[in-house]
Amino acid sequence: MKRGLCLFVLGASLGCSGSAKDGAAGSATMTSAASTTSASSSGGGGQFKLEAWADNWFSMYLDNDLVAEDSVPITTERSFNSETVTFDGSYPLNLNFILKDYKQDDTGLEYIGTAKQQMGDGGFIAQITDESTGKVVMVSSSAWSCLVIHKAPLNPSCEKDANPSTTCMAHIVEEPAGWKAADYDASAWPNATEYTEAAVGVKEGYFDITWSDGAKLIWTSDLKQDNTLLCKVEVGAP
Repeated sequence: MKRGLCLFVLGASLGCSGSAKDGAAGSATMTSAASTTSASSSGGGGQFKLEAWADNWFSMYLDNDLVAEDSVPITTERSFNSETVTFDGSYPLNLNFILKDYKQDDTGLEYIGTAKQQMGDGGFIAQITDESTGKVVMVSSSAWSCLVIHKAPLNPSCEKDANPSTTCMAHIVEEPAGWKAADYDASAWPNATEYTEAAVGVKEGYFDITWSDGAKLIWTSDLKQDNTLLCKVEVGAP
């Protein structure tokens, strides 16, 4: 498994193995209204409904096929909204998520150069319903495996610095090759951490969805420093 690793400060690399990649945020491909996307999977198929809310941005893949993407680009500050998307698939569903908190640049900060300059914080919740039965078959929880690929600032004391690009440090790795494949071994990835609504500070869009009791707000172990995550979950037949 090839992985790039870089530490950044002063706008330059302090040393790398491989190339750094944060993954560019794509333009919106879905809307908040339900839409239908076909995605390949083995076996007989059916229709599923994804409901999700992110602070600030997410995309979801079924195997390597993009199924859903936040309709508000990650470059938008305070991009809080929920998404409902229907898609075709077959059990087992091999689902892959990219989750991002808004950051202005690789320092991991937002509102740079203003009185509000600060570290942001993330949060994500999702559930999937099998439309043929009406049953919720997947919820976000600590059972998910999630890998941090952008962590910054490593030194939170730089948060209020006048020129944080010269003082803040970042840990950035490439997306592992082939990580979306069903047979990719993510057993070494840490489990997600569950958070309360108060800890995440849920905002617009979150209360537009009736969440299953099992659906939990998740992120990795640090809501503020962990900016970009990869998460995997497999949904077996109920």
